[in-house]
Amino acid sequence: MKGTEHLLPEEIERKSFQIISEELEKRGIRLPEEQERITKRVIHTTADLDYAETLCYSENAVSVLKGLIRSGADIVTDTNMALAGINQRILAGFGGKAHCFMAEEETARLAKERGTTRAAVSMERAAEIKKEVIFAIGNAPTALIRLYEMMQDGAFRPAFIIGVPVGFVNVEAAKELILGTDVPYIVNRGRKGGSGVAAAVCNAVLYELAQT
Repeated sequence: MKGTEHLLPEEIERKSFQIISEELEKRGIRLPEEQERITKRVIHTTADLDYAETLCYSENAVSVLKGLIRSGADIVTDTNMALAGINQRILAGFGGKAHCFMAEEETARLAKERGTTRAAVSMERAAEIKKEVIFAIGNAPTALIRLYEMMQDGAFRPAFIIGVPVGFVNVEAAKELILGTDVPYIVNRGRKGGSGVAAAVCNAVLYELAQT
């Protein structure tokens, strides 16, 4: 068809990343080398160049995240969509497993009994995992708020937080809470985010580690 190109999937991805690099250059944006793969994969997933300026990384965040995955850390998401998007085969190769407790009957039962959200209960259940846990939160700000509360109480300390929930209610405030902690993080400031973004951050690191 006129105006379209016949390209294989790997060619499409390669060309997409080339376009992203060119667009960022036009904007005068130069990404830190350590963060480049993650930020560009998020932009590739969303077609939104604003992430080049709103994604926030704690000191040595990418190195810490790589080290956790290499050592077999698990990943907990707040949606089954994010869970499905993460490359679990590569993760399993390092000894890790991905979890989502949101749709489980036990989570719903506890949330109803206590008058709270399933996201909050899911974070509490994740805290019971007997190994290092990376949290990939793309939908529920209440998940970030509950993690923050548990940290403040001294009840639990996440190994890493990917905080990219999307929306209008409590989203920005929840992200700012995590930005104020000393837990390693990758957080997107503002209203944008989503399950696809959470999975993209995880996959950017997983794909890189799989190639080394």
